[in-house]
Amino acid sequence: MATQVWKNPWFNVNGVMLACNVESLSLSYEAESLEATVMGSNSRIKAGGLKSQGIDVTFFQNFACVDATLFGLVGCQTCIEIRACYACSAAANPVWEGTFLLQSYPPFGGAVGDILKTAVRFESAGDLRHCAVTTA
Repeated sequence: MATQVWKNPWFNVNGVMLACNVESLSLSYEAESLEATVMGSNSRIKAGGLKSQGIDVTFFQNFACVDATLFGLVGCQTCIEIRACYACSAAANPVWEGTFLLQSYPPFGGAVGDILKTAVRFESAGDLRHCAVTTA
């Protein structure tokens, strides 16, 4: 069984590589569950609806890089590309990319003595593309 350690992702926001500032990163992908049950049914029937995706990321704050990239993106749509490994895309290192909205951005937070961090959520603003490159 193959196991991959999550330690060196590719995370590109609006053409800026931010991976070296990431503490944690997760991508969610889901579809709405719509009611499709008709009269006379003995069981609920569900149908898949519209899909959505989101990215939750916590950064170690770097004002010259993270803040300079994210501050101007609040309320805007932006392109994001993620790979599990900071390497060329391949069948074992597929690309997830799409258009996302950054609704809010807290520049920093924490207690005395903490390392400055910022946590943001990028929300769905278009389709998520999954590109698994294969070699012949």
